[in-house]
Amino acid sequence: MLAGGASTRMGRDKALLPYRGATLVKYIASVVEQAAGSVALIGDERRYRDLGYPVYADKIPHCGPMGGIYTALSVTATDWNLVVACDMPLLSAAVLERLVERAFKSSADCIVGTASGEPEPLCAAYHRRLLPALEGAIADKRLKMKDLIAEFKFEPMALAEPGALANVNTPADWVRFANLPA
Repeated sequence: MLAGGASTRMGRDKALLPYRGATLVKYIASVVEQAAGSVALIGDERRYRDLGYPVYADKIPHCGPMGGIYTALSVTATDWNLVVACDMPLLSAAVLERLVERAFKSSADCIVGTASGEPEPLCAAYHRRLLPALEGAIADKRLKMKDLIAEFKFEPMALAEPGALANVNTPADWVRFANLPA
């Protein structure tokens, strides 16, 4: 799970915002764990080491989400890996389970969740065989995942759940999500 990022629009670390009796990162980690069986956090080890999950710093810093995905795929022992941003409070284990199930049946390089037809590369299952492509893109400074996934053999997966991929970027976003019923 990606927990890096500067949270500049939020003004503070959005991963550590209080949410449903925990922090946002802890809540999303529990959702990922329900769906995938295990969780590793990609982010600042000093910030997140007390959450009870392995934490890995970006192997190639300052590359945004692509650097996090590269790190996740380089530290895993499994071929398929669920990659989720920590700022999607409406994400459910059911959505992620469907992504995982489809990945194991697919010959694609990645299965990417979509909402309103738009791919969300930070809610996707990635195969480790993408490591060389990610490394090359990072070396070439092509860091936008939405652009890069178009070069992969990817399958979009439309999500019926309204708002499942909505993320929290600003204090106004947070007010909207923090007050939703559990």
